[in-house]
Amino acid sequence: MKLNVVSLGCDKNRVDTEKMLYRLHGMEIVGDMASADVIIINTCAFILPAREEAVDTVLQAIECKKSDPHKKIIVTGCLVSGYIDELKKELPEVDAFVGINDYDKITEAIQGENAVFVSSKAKIEPVKRTLTTPPHYAFLKIADGCDNNCTYCMIPKLRGRYRSAPMENLLTEATDLVDNGVKELVLVAQDVTSYGIDLYGEYRLVELIKELTKLDVYKVRLMYCYPELVTDELIEEMVSNDKVAKYIDLPLQHIDDDILKKMNRRSSEKEIRLLLSKLKEAGIAVRTTLMAGFPTETEEQFFKLLSFIGETKLRHVGVFAYSDEDTPSSKIKGKVPKYVRHKRAKMLLDAQKKVVKEYNESMIGKTVKVMYEDIDYDKMLFRGRTEDCAPEVDTYVYYKADFADVGHIYNVKIVKAKGYDLIGEVADE
Repeated sequence: MKLNVVSLGCDKNRVDTEKMLYRLHGMEIVGDMASADVIIINTCAFILPAREEAVDTVLQAIECKKSDPHKKIIVTGCLVSGYIDELKKELPEVDAFVGINDYDKITEAIQGENAVFVSSKAKIEPVKRTLTTPPHYAFLKIADGCDNNCTYCMIPKLRGRYRSAPMENLLTEATDLVDNGVKELVLVAQDVTSYGIDLYGEYRLVELIKELTKLDVYKVRLMYCYPELVTDELIEEMVSNDKVAKYIDLPLQHIDDDILKKMNRRSSEKEIRLLLSKLKEAGIAVRTTLMAGFPTETEEQFFKLLSFIGETKLRHVGVFAYSDEDTPSSKIKGKVPKYVRHKRAKMLLDAQKKVVKEYNESMIGKTVKVMYEDIDYDKMLFRGRTEDCAPEVDTYVYYKADFADVGHIYNVKIVKAKGYDLIGEVADE
């Protein structure tokens, strides 16, 4: 039986997809819907564009099914958990729906007829995975759900309360990944820094890092860390432990205290700036996410955020315009017009482009360590990442060499900057 899988949304969703694939390891995976007997679409429902993309993908599968009525379509993930009644009504061509707490039912879903598995009982099981990333890195989902209740975010509604995976399960999973060639473990959760609080009554991220770095791994990387929980102990571990990437993903969303309060964020401008100062002093690169046009955001508050980009010169900044969802923020009066939100988002991106250009130009002539990942055949150059760049979301180094082996580290001398990326040549092989 041939299987085609489409995984939409974040890297946490990808881990769920990989665990489903392992359960279906006897099936042949194919790259297109047309040649598949079974199509699985693992959906995201975080914001309206994500939901639209998910539905469009399902409609593509339905169109494929018209020429082969025996083809099965299985829709899984956040969209199913949040909108099952609407989906059953609007997409009767789908053969089965599987929610985020029922991935273990994927085989039953394929074998059954008009199956619906959407339970409210959350669980995190120790399951092996079929990796969909390159062989040298993998995402390790250490928790699911969220208790932070930011007023703009649907994750608690879709994914439920925060629940950590038991440390022994994570160590078993990580050991299996490393034994199979993974060199970089990227820790992900909706909030990595809250790890352990629900299971052990205390935060245990630092302990988890120490245990993971006992493995034969090159780097452990931290994504999605909430600023108020980035402690001096965590920073010290990142500085002193050579196996921890000097990189942190720190979603800040805004810098104005009034907006932060309305977002139900727990850090103030003063605390954020102090933390960023500590991270800069420690030599830790920061990736953040900023939101433009949150309800009631004034021009003054926006320009404060815009200035913040130029002042802090963070290594990576992602930007998105506020989107009204079924969340508490949708009830806040004083909506910023949609065109203004998008205009402000573009201004933030343009400001960050200047920061990136300045940084990249400062790197010309320097030699950096690059993990080789792929070949860009259009450029006819090898492509890799430095330690201060995460896979799939950050910038690349393109370089010339006689040979490069996936996952290996090379010293690359930077000779040119182009857009967000750097161009170089191997300094020694």
